[in-house]
Amino acid sequence: MTPVPDTRIEELTLEQIMGDRFGRYSKSIIQERALPDIRDGLKPVQRRILFAMNKDGNTYDKGFRKSAKSVGNVMGNFHPHGDSSIYEALVRLSQDWKLREPLIEMHGNNGSMDGDPAAAMRYTEARLSKIASRMLEDIDKDTVEMTLNFDDTEKEPVVLPSRIPNLFVNGATGISAGYATEIPTHNLGELIDALIYLLGHPNASLDDLMAFVPGPDFPTGAIIQGKDGIKKAYQTGRGRIVVRAKTSIETLRGGREQIVVTEIPYEVNKAQLMKRITDLRLNKKVEGIADARDETDRTGLRIAIELKRGVDAQGVLNYLLKNTDLQINYNFNMVAIDNQRPVRVGLKHYLASYLAFQKEVIIRRTKFDLHRAQSRLHIVEGLIKALSILDQVITTIRASKNRKDAQQNLVKSYDFTTTQAEAIVALQLYRLTNTDVTALEQEQAKLTERITKFKQILTDEKTLDRVLKREMQVLKKEFANPRRTQIEDQVQKLTVDTRVTVANEDVMVLVSAAGYIKRSSLRSFKASELTENGLREDDYPILLEQATTLSHLYMFTNKGRFIYRPVHELIDTRWKDTGEHLSQTIDLDEDELIIKAIIFEKLDLPGSFFFATSDGQIKQSALSDYQPGSRYKTHASVAIKLRGDSQVVSVEYFTPLQESQSILAISREGYALRFTTDDVPQTGVRTAGVRAINLKDDDELVGMALTNDSQTLALVTQRGAFKEMAVKDLEVGARARRGNLVLHRLKKSPHQVVAFLTFPVDYTGALEIITNRPAFQDVLVTDHHLGTAQSNGTFVVDTDTQGIPVSLRKKLVTKVEGEVQPDKLELL
Repeated sequence: MTPVPDTRIEELTLEQIMGDRFGRYSKSIIQERALPDIRDGLKPVQRRILFAMNKDGNTYDKGFRKSAKSVGNVMGNFHPHGDSSIYEALVRLSQDWKLREPLIEMHGNNGSMDGDPAAAMRYTEARLSKIASRMLEDIDKDTVEMTLNFDDTEKEPVVLPSRIPNLFVNGATGISAGYATEIPTHNLGELIDALIYLLGHPNASLDDLMAFVPGPDFPTGAIIQGKDGIKKAYQTGRGRIVVRAKTSIETLRGGREQIVVTEIPYEVNKAQLMKRITDLRLNKKVEGIADARDETDRTGLRIAIELKRGVDAQGVLNYLLKNTDLQINYNFNMVAIDNQRPVRVGLKHYLASYLAFQKEVIIRRTKFDLHRAQSRLHIVEGLIKALSILDQVITTIRASKNRKDAQQNLVKSYDFTTTQAEAIVALQLYRLTNTDVTALEQEQAKLTERITKFKQILTDEKTLDRVLKREMQVLKKEFANPRRTQIEDQVQKLTVDTRVTVANEDVMVLVSAAGYIKRSSLRSFKASELTENGLREDDYPILLEQATTLSHLYMFTNKGRFIYRPVHELIDTRWKDTGEHLSQTIDLDEDELIIKAIIFEKLDLPGSFFFATSDGQIKQSALSDYQPGSRYKTHASVAIKLRGDSQVVSVEYFTPLQESQSILAISREGYALRFTTDDVPQTGVRTAGVRAINLKDDDELVGMALTNDSQTLALVTQRGAFKEMAVKDLEVGARARRGNLVLHRLKKSPHQVVAFLTFPVDYTGALEIITNRPAFQDVLVTDHHLGTAQSNGTFVVDTDTQGIPVSLRKKLVTKVEGEVQPDKLELL
């Protein structure tokens, strides 16, 4: 016998099954879980909670009932999910810091702005709020569709009549499959004014409506900045605004101040906000905060941030606004279910949809009332007719066998309808008086009037609009309250002064030739020897200077780039530690070296940089052109445009406040040229400059120095010779010439300049020659007399044992009790 195939078995691929099932699941959670309906602004669980509590008589005009009872009713009759999710939804409907108009009143702990959970539902009591009754008003008059619940034992509403525009009044937040919604709360009175205006002006523009609804109105108040963001959101359903806490600065005793916060942004957790402020204080991310206290009590929210004496209160406030949730970005994403589909809605779209829904509710209610009035009028007319022939009616009834026979006889004998006959038979004897006839005639007149009114509403659009307008006006009068959130047109740009975030401390800053940088406290520095600087034996400082943590460090490389660091961002180490290498944060070339480091107290100085390159070029650019960019921590910036294989050999900073200066440029072959600073035009950053000195083909520029006639020139050659001469012996001439020799030319093993510097004629300290090994050779300037341009100086370095000289600098010394001690601190 051939087996019969089981038709219930289908062969499908896993992709087909997953796609189909997930599609169904997505449809379910989009329509029936996470997103609100555009008509009543409720998710299904919220709608079921309100409906179940109303059906149970748990309304505002009656006593409170245990929350567990309400949750049980909802779960058992309408919402087959966990009790915790239902209770959480019920609690949120009662929280006046999340809903602009709470729909549930609750006795007991219903949570807090600190994120504390509500008490268990067995401890709390709840009932519908007065305004929630308007959400359910006329639900028993067939105003909305009803559908069977999950087990087909009861009916529940598809949507509530929602006589308040709840979607925008209380907002919504939710995430579903592929969709999310974030709708802020609004002011009820403003929305009703906009609805009434749109009712009379269907073609109203967005600007017209925003005259009534300028923006969200959060239950927590605060300040909204960015009217353009609001308008974009109302137009497209998406937009961004800034929400800022409401703050003030109060003066305390002793001249101190404190920042007081009385309103915080919507949905901000106050406890986490306080923790963040406290962490910033303890970690010293912001200077000047002495204490931060949460002084919130039953009178309202209050956070006090006490400041130290002399602190810039506005600066600290700006920092806190920028780095804590005292200021947040709120992103509109106004998605709601409209016609069973998720739709991003703007202001006019929502208001128009709500008006259309309310008209439908009034029409359905009117039809219900009309039908009921017509049914009653029919019975009243039958009763009046019966009373007019009362004797015959009584005789007919007495002659009948039973109630059913009496009804049939009345219909047959006097032309009553079945409904009228039922009412007559049920009529009590005491009502068979003339007074009752009068009352029935009065009722007939009233019913006729009501029926006429109902029919007018159903047939005349203007009458329908008047009814809707009147009902909204009554709603506004009863429930509207003043706006809480202040709206400002522009988003204020927050600027934070470094002095607010950084303690002004004196430190020692070191930059080494190999690219190590660090700062150390003066205490650590003074407790160590200068040579105990943590550097390798083949490394040495090119900058060692006392500065403050508010200062700025510029470092220039031989490849024409500069690196910026605020001093307070330098790694803070002991003086004996090495510090941080620049390559840890910035990508430098293998042969790229730091040739100059300069510290500035501030960046708005009027001075300029002079750059000299090995191919004889010189450039002047203003300090203001070298402001750090947003990526200064990881990128070096261009300082000068280089030509070919040339390199930067000197960088000097010049300020107009200095005395008259000239520029001294010296080439490797010993040609020196002096010219005025005015001869060098000021150009932009990405320029190569102008010709400084006219070099021979095989020559190159060693460097340049800013000098004057009251200074002495010292130079060192590759053969280890050291020479001094007066700068005034070199006349100031024109730029771009060959210059004059400052060395005597030898046919065999000629001297070549490797480094030079200038110093005041009254300088009596030591100079230091550094070789390529490196080795360090001290030279006392008083041990050498001034030479002429034709001399080559005296040999001070043994190149065979010490190496070839590569650099010349002033000796690092310090003053201790009036005496000059070598190998310590100060550059003299």
